[in-house]
Amino acid sequence: MTATPIQFGIFTVGDVTPDPTTGRTPTEHERIKAMLAIALKAEEVGLDVFATGEHHNPPFVPSSPTTMLGYLAARTERLILSTSTTLITTNDPVKIAEDFAMLQHLAEGRADVMMGRGNTGPVYPWFGQDIRQGIPLAIENYALLRRLWTEDVVDWQGRFRTPLQGFTSTPRPLDGVPPFVWHGSIRSPEIAEQAAYYGDGFFANNIFWPNEHFKRLIGLYRDRFEHYGHGTREQALVGLGGQVFMRRRSQDAVREFRPYFDNAPVYGHGPSLEEFTDQTPLTVGSPQEVVEKTLTFRESFGDYQRQLFLMDHAGLPLKTVLEQLDMLGEEVVPVLRKEMAARRPAGTADAPTHAARVAAERSAPAAGRTSEQTAGEQNEKGAAV
Repeated sequence: MTATPIQFGIFTVGDVTPDPTTGRTPTEHERIKAMLAIALKAEEVGLDVFATGEHHNPPFVPSSPTTMLGYLAARTERLILSTSTTLITTNDPVKIAEDFAMLQHLAEGRADVMMGRGNTGPVYPWFGQDIRQGIPLAIENYALLRRLWTEDVVDWQGRFRTPLQGFTSTPRPLDGVPPFVWHGSIRSPEIAEQAAYYGDGFFANNIFWPNEHFKRLIGLYRDRFEHYGHGTREQALVGLGGQVFMRRRSQDAVREFRPYFDNAPVYGHGPSLEEFTDQTPLTVGSPQEVVEKTLTFRESFGDYQRQLFLMDHAGLPLKTVLEQLDMLGEEVVPVLRKEMAARRPAGTADAPTHAARVAAERSAPAAGRTSEQTAGEQNEKGAAV
């Protein structure tokens, strides 16, 4: 797959939520199978990315993202398979290095990863960690992960895991190029700084908070990306999240989605649907309204490389989600691709793909140092952050 200006896709958090209109709760098996059906539908309708979260507590099911993505690698041909999020704080960096390099090979390079700390406090002690060390864990673990991917033999000692001596992570990254990394954050400037330091992507999952909050985080990331010499602010690699619900007529979309919104674990029992859609990227209306609101994101955040939509949250039945994906693929994304391409300034970075990154690596001067090599020299304590 060659580079494209912007990638469109969907992400799921894998919640098992009762349908408020019927009172029925799907089984874990039904929810897992539904997530697979949604991913396959995403490829069918021409989307670029499917991303799954990682959770280790009820009412969520995606505790093993690479197992699901490995299965999907065998069932798809074009879809980029990603996470949204991989817990860099509570997973061993050695296992992350191994799992995602293996996924790279299985998917012929159609794999990347989004790092994050997670927002479930109890997960830390379940995996032997202290939530009060969340930021230091994220920094140290990721620095080690980069070395495992970019150095064939690693000697390492840090604060949070046993030392490594002469260790080689296997398999090695496909074509010598590690999976592309997005750093996901909804609140932490330290993570925006980390993404900028390495020249990685920064993903702002802006589904909960007002735009002004994410404008500041993305602005910080862009400034620091340029500061570290990876390119201009406009060349920084930004991803955005969002949720949409569509019907042909706006009033039908609002009427149908309201009970799901009012009872959703992350939305309900707070601001009204109207307040939420006014202040956040949540869009409930016609396909044209989704197009119009999504096009305003670049006004707030600048031109960006990846747009992921949350489609299956809050107990929506599979049939409804698949209908949403048909509209997204047929009526929304084609218009967004055309309009965003027409408005995109020259020199803006394309969305990262494995093929494009391999080509860039091979075209680099032999005597030059690649960004991967430079990043691998960051010490395991992440001193720059």
